Amino acid sequence: MKFGNYECFSVDTGGFILDGGAMFGAVPKVLWQREIPADKKNCISLKARSLLIQGEGRNILVDTGLGDKLSEKLKKIYDVDQKSTNIDTSLSKYGLNRNDITDVFITHLHFDHAGGSTFIKNGKAFPAFPNAIYYIQKDEWKEATDPAARNAASYMKENFIPLKESGVLKIVEGQGELFKNIDIIVTNGHTQGQQHLLIKGETRSLFYCADTIPTSAHLSLRWHTAYDNYPVIIIKEKRKLLDRALKENWILFFEHDPDIAAASIKQGEKNVEIDEKIEELDH
Repeated sequence: MKFGNYECFSVDTGGFILDGGAMFGAVPKVLWQREIPADKKNCISLKARSLLIQGEGRNILVDTGLGDKLSEKLKKIYDVDQKSTNIDTSLSKYGLNRNDITDVFITHLHFDHAGGSTFIKNGKAFPAFPNAIYYIQKDEWKEATDPAARNAASYMKENFIPLKESGVLKIVEGQGELFKNIDIIVTNGHTQGQQHLLIKGETRSLFYCADTIPTSAHLSLRWHTAYDNYPVIIIKEKRKLLDRALKENWILFFEHDPDIAAASIKQGEKNVEIDEKIEELDH
């Protein structure tokens, strides 16, 4: 899909599972399992879906998935599926490889969003996209490098410390224009300093939801995950974002939805609802 001077494509980096109760927090299972069914262990299938933005001489990648550095134990726990689809196979669909990426925009540094930012060579982690600048919010960097006990397991330092050591990390602070017609929007309900991109077109724009709205099932204001650090804040943020999305004709991009990459939305009787589903943004 094209938004202004940019073409946007979904990049499937692989699948994984998480506990359904954790993904829907206080929402009763009888309700959420209608949207995303659980298996016998109460786990639901999810995607780690990145976004490729091409235009103005740049190949911008938003988030990098789980990567390939997880231990065999963790791969088994999260049932990581990268056999047929991973970031390399997905980029190759567009005639690209890791060397072609000019910018990597990381929404936040949880391992399922930043795990693919580095790779291991001779026992040491290096940037996975050697010609790219990596962008992260100041508040998120602070949290990731000195996490609270609640978040510590989600931050794996081998995913981001090598970026600073290699001189490819750019710390940004607050909202504003990242590139021409691409804006940064910051939210604080999931983590302090989670950042999103809004790719602006003349009649519609594309918003990368990250973990503020991880799947299409999380459109309802009160449907949020147990991983969100500040539930009251995220409800307020979702209301503000969805109101703006309706007013400005945004397409929402879902990073973790198992089936839907993006969707337009409409106001329903009680909640914002899906208007038109987009399974994938590709050629």
